[in-house]
Amino acid sequence: MSDSAIIDCQGLAKTYREGRTHLTVFSDVSLRVAAGETLAIVGTSGSGKTTLLNMLGGLDRPSEGKVLIDGQDIHGMSERRRCRFRNRTLGFVYQFHHLLGEFTAQDNVALPAALGGKSVAESRRLAASLLERVGLTQRLEHKPGELSGGERQRVAIARALVNEPRCVLMDEPTGNLDDDTGERIQALIRELNQQLGSAFIVVTHDRTLAGTMNRCCRLEHGGLVMEEGV
Repeated sequence: MSDSAIIDCQGLAKTYREGRTHLTVFSDVSLRVAAGETLAIVGTSGSGKTTLLNMLGGLDRPSEGKVLIDGQDIHGMSERRRCRFRNRTLGFVYQFHHLLGEFTAQDNVALPAALGGKSVAESRRLAASLLERVGLTQRLEHKPGELSGGERQRVAIARALVNEPRCVLMDEPTGNLDDDTGERIQALIRELNQQLGSAFIVVTHDRTLAGTMNRCCRLEHGGLVMEEGV
């Protein structure tokens, strides 16, 4: 793990306004994540964990504060530049994998690489290599509907890694899996972090998964608190 920050945010706040009603989800949230670090974000449902994760990834804009990714202000970019930057620098794994049902596992993983400018042949080669890494060599030509929940999640993780991102953002990666499959996903995250050096920021209700991370923080009462001894 490097001391250099891959994500550095200061004074983040998110407030939703509807007429005269204001709802502040969180305020004055600051967070620094080192390159290669693993971090869990925990908290009760509705505390704003996914909102914060989306903000760190440039998918949602803060009401106040800045998010620097690899030293760049992601919310200060144009939409087009931000999309290119996310594709190159970040990987995303959503709670519901969002795989394209009409595409094979290999093509789902290859898509971000192709969108990033690589040839179709190179994108598919990278996809095949990553699917082998996550134990799905025999599933390259299977579509999502032909895969188990754990297999779909592994495809989603491979897709997130295909452009060798500096940081991977994961929203409840084990939330819809049985215990055995969840444990395999936990082991896979640790293995890929050690092998590839990508940072992982994981929103989770799973205390076992949180306990495998380098650090854990809790989002509660509109603020972010670092936990010890997780």
